[in-house]
Amino acid sequence: MPEATPPQGTVADAPRGNWVDTLAPPATRPYLRLSRADRPIGTWLLLIPCLWAIALAAAATGGFTWLDLWLATSSAIGAFLMRGAGCTWNDITDRDFDAAVARTRSRPIPSGQVTVKQALFWMVAQALTAALILFTYHPLAIALGIGSLALVAIYPFAKRFTWWPQAFLGLAFNWGALLLWAAHTGSLSAAPLLLYAAGFVWTLFYDTIYAHQDKEDDALIGVRSTARLFDRNTGRWLAAFLIATVTLMSAAAVAALLPLENPLPLLLALAGAWGMGWHMLWQMRRLDIDDPATCLRLFRSNRDTGLIAALFLAAAALV
Repeated sequence: MPEATPPQGTVADAPRGNWVDTLAPPATRPYLRLSRADRPIGTWLLLIPCLWAIALAAAATGGFTWLDLWLATSSAIGAFLMRGAGCTWNDITDRDFDAAVARTRSRPIPSGQVTVKQALFWMVAQALTAALILFTYHPLAIALGIGSLALVAIYPFAKRFTWWPQAFLGLAFNWGALLLWAAHTGSLSAAPLLLYAAGFVWTLFYDTIYAHQDKEDDALIGVRSTARLFDRNTGRWLAAFLIATVTLMSAAAVAALLPLENPLPLLLALAGAWGMGWHMLWQMRRLDIDDPATCLRLFRSNRDTGLIAALFLAAAALV
């Protein structure tokens, strides 16, 4: 379970001995903590739908090209930067809430490591650097990237007016499935839309687990979440999200690959969807919604959930 009073200058829910706390120059540490560089799971969860799109698009169009190497590398850098900018914006808007919650009061703004003005400057610097990458993509992808900023801006406020803030996170975090498909193909079709929908439901799954860490504090300060909404029915909702994720991921594979004469790429893509579902079932069987440490551990395991699908889709493209 995260410590209520972590060592001075560190963050309660960051892994102990992470590289930011041990290796980064001291002057950079508060800014890297704002970006959650000490907790890389968020970058993975933002990147994985991008990798799905690159691999599935490659499988549908004849295999990987040198363009895909650039798309994969640049999307990894972009995911780090945009996740950092989004988390910084989230900490700016949530600074009063964070100060009232045990797990988050050690974050850089409520703990006084940085000022709001410094955080704003850091957010803009990250977003502008990410824009330099975006502008190397196809014009449709650039337009999609600019359009995603509205979702990023709205998300921190969702918990104030809806019981489904996880839905807004899902809309924002899986946008890369559309953007990278467009960057590879220059167009959109049913396959990336289904892939985006699969990622959206997967986000409802993992972020509901994550939100169970804070449900008691959230109830006290009036913050809403699917964890509080579902409560003891969480298991049933997670099962529905699992089924929907596997179904939509499978449908995306069929939409992209069924026209191919060789059935092997489609079979590999479907195996990835079902492997992803198996890992989600594994999480459900170990979940204790009243144990914050277990919730955090299972939430972090979703990097492996998403990578299972990504690896099978990459194999389909290689075939």
